[in-house]
Amino acid sequence: MRTRSQRCLALAQLANSVGDGAFYTTSALYFTRVAGLSAAWVGLGLTLAWAAGSLVGVPLGRLADRRGPRGTSVLLALATSAAVGSFLVVRGDFAAFVVAACAYTSAQSGLAASRQSLLARLVPAGERTGLLARLQSTLNGGLAVGAALGGLALGVGTPAAYRGALALDAVCFLGCALLLLRLPRVAPAQAVPAPDAAGAARPGVLRDRPYVLVAALNAVLMLRLPLLSLVLPLWITERTGAPAWLASGLFVLNTLAVTLFQVRSARSVTGQGSAVRALRLSGLVMLACCAVFALSAGRSAGPAAVALVLGAVLQVVAEMQQSAGAWQLSFDLAPADRIGEYQGFFGTGTTVARTLGPLALTTLLLDWGTPGWLLLGALMAAAAYAIGPATRLAARRDTAEVPAAGPPGAEAPAAGPGPAAAVRPQPAPAG
Repeated sequence: MRTRSQRCLALAQLANSVGDGAFYTTSALYFTRVAGLSAAWVGLGLTLAWAAGSLVGVPLGRLADRRGPRGTSVLLALATSAAVGSFLVVRGDFAAFVVAACAYTSAQSGLAASRQSLLARLVPAGERTGLLARLQSTLNGGLAVGAALGGLALGVGTPAAYRGALALDAVCFLGCALLLLRLPRVAPAQAVPAPDAAGAARPGVLRDRPYVLVAALNAVLMLRLPLLSLVLPLWITERTGAPAWLASGLFVLNTLAVTLFQVRSARSVTGQGSAVRALRLSGLVMLACCAVFALSAGRSAGPAAVALVLGAVLQVVAEMQQSAGAWQLSFDLAPADRIGEYQGFFGTGTTVARTLGPLALTTLLLDWGTPGWLLLGALMAAAAYAIGPATRLAARRDTAEVPAAGPPGAEAPAAGPGPAAAVRPQPAPAG
């Protein structure tokens, strides 16, 4: 990391990802075996909670822009810690579980948006994608450590061990809040939205149709999330002869690859043009990935395992390209004074993919088999290619703000937020 601020951001990411890793590996069994809820109620409650979380990302991101991203991030990290702690007192009460889960998902969604706003204010535009790649590597490393600690709790298998894993998550988010508090204080964005090129007040993100279109297309690409965590384990056990433990091996492969290679993969993404190219490559690789996964259907253990491992390698290549391209566009196409609001909306793509993806993908892939895999790959490739025209529409919105062209051969500067200096932290007002 190049600066103290970037080191603090990375440590905060590491802290909450270790806690998340422990939470993800133990929460389902905690809710069913310790809290006394049925699996069906847990699934319904989490679906409702993530739906609620997807609705609050924009207003909480707007709050970060207006009240200051550092203070908002600290408060939301504390709120996440408290929400995880509230799970420890849920005892067979579905209504209480839903309230706690909604508090958790809302705080998580808001924290993601406010931290992106904070990052935009502390880090020059040209360094953001590289930093986000390093943070993604840190996140995957933290998840691996947390998952290992959660695995110890699963091995012990006692209620106290499960509670300890959730308590670890709460403590980690408390540590995240303390680390964020060490970052420099930055002034809030202007209370009045900046005018557009015509002099009128710029509308909110939901009325910014080109940006909404880019975010929606990216949400299609985010369907890769339930593919690895849910669909592939079911596919391996139900439609191939490969051993069930291979699902865990593919998850480890993905995590290690992102940890080791995400930074290198993101180096070529420096502006809107390179971001669009990365997303197009991601779509083509995902099409090939889905075709290779389809080849594993009905195969015996050896051939199926070879196809599944090759498909997983292609998937992680596509994931790293898609992440880098999406990070660049999500910042470049957002107004500099409304980064939190726009990031809050862009982040709902992840929530939508996690909420709707499991049902859609299990139906498409497990019921349809090979045609379903090919249809999914074609859909992702089409969405990736459509992002190019959508990006040009969004960039055209702020054509008047584009700086003068650089030297021949240099990539065009990003349109929208303006020069990097526009989003560097300004001295906080007294008091």
